[in-house]
Amino acid sequence: MLYRELGNTGMSVSVIAMGCEGMTEENCAMTAKLFDEAEALGINYFDLYASDPALRQAVGKALKGRREKFYIQSHLCSVWKNGQYLRTRDLEEVKTGFAGMMALLDTDYLDVGMIHYCDAMSDWEAIVENGILDYARELKAAGRIRHIGLSSHNPLVAERAVTEGGIEVLMFSVNPCYDLQPAGEDVNALWADEAYEKHLTNMDPDRQRLYETCQRLGVGITVMKAFGGGDLLKSDLSPAGVALTVNQCIHYALSRPAVTAVLAGAHSPQQLRQSAAYCQASDEDRDYAAALASFPKISWKGHCMYCSHCAPCPQQISVADVTKFLNLAQAQRTLPETVREHYKVLAHHAGECIQCGACETRCPFGVAIRENMKKAAAVFGY
Repeated sequence: MLYRELGNTGMSVSVIAMGCEGMTEENCAMTAKLFDEAEALGINYFDLYASDPALRQAVGKALKGRREKFYIQSHLCSVWKNGQYLRTRDLEEVKTGFAGMMALLDTDYLDVGMIHYCDAMSDWEAIVENGILDYARELKAAGRIRHIGLSSHNPLVAERAVTEGGIEVLMFSVNPCYDLQPAGEDVNALWADEAYEKHLTNMDPDRQRLYETCQRLGVGITVMKAFGGGDLLKSDLSPAGVALTVNQCIHYALSRPAVTAVLAGAHSPQQLRQSAAYCQASDEDRDYAAALASFPKISWKGHCMYCSHCAPCPQQISVADVTKFLNLAQAQRTLPETVREHYKVLAHHAGECIQCGACETRCPFGVAIRENMKKAAAVFGY
């Protein structure tokens, strides 16, 4: 298993994390099977957005005796009412739901208390005005949750939350089809057929800015919908018209700035192993560049996808990393200290570029790499 630091939380989490979609199967007996497999694979992080009391109790039982082996990302505002799931912004319902969740999980704390499913600006304002954000801060101060998170599909709302609300962990939908689509309050529009009827060009700038903002602020991103609910794995269901592999979907998500872990839904231990196999996969098996370049009616021309096809550089410059830090720096009026320091520790820098152009001959997306190296050398000073 591979591990990454989750933003500035201090937690080292497995890049393959566990979603909870399949845990309810076999009357929740699947829960213990998935946790047994996760422990064997070295997976130490999971998300629990579901509010079903039977599932929460099953998770609590599965964690018994090994609570410290897992980081829990569980959701505030996801409650069970009248026998069904409800997303609420009523503070008293949130408090009651939290107390019940903690009792069922049989734990004293959550590692990440995730404010659940905020896709509209008005909804974020309700979270603030109704006292839910303050309540999350109170829970953190009391040690009941260690870090405050938020889940969203809307990059504009998510960016506002991380810049204004002190959100430390963002659960966000990341895949190469969603990344083409503009911000909106209807998550279903991201997958609608009509959204892909016209020619699409490059990543939506609001999504790019969100990832870069999270990187700059030290907000870790945990990824949902990396496989598009499984549709991206099938050419007849994918809106791109081209099937991607599990490894390609995971690698695409993990290549975005600030992304720490992919929450892989699994309906069996075998499916969880399939996702975890990414950690042993070859660079060739992970490579998504050729598949993305083949998407019909979609063009990534001129946009660095951090795929590293430009390598090897005769000067041993990590072009993808330099470009990522250049993009982070250009997003700000001043050079952020964190970006400057991350650039500094690279083994080789843009100023070493000899402008041979070999990288550009290998780039599937026609990026002006030599020009980017000049810009980076000017921005960072070497």
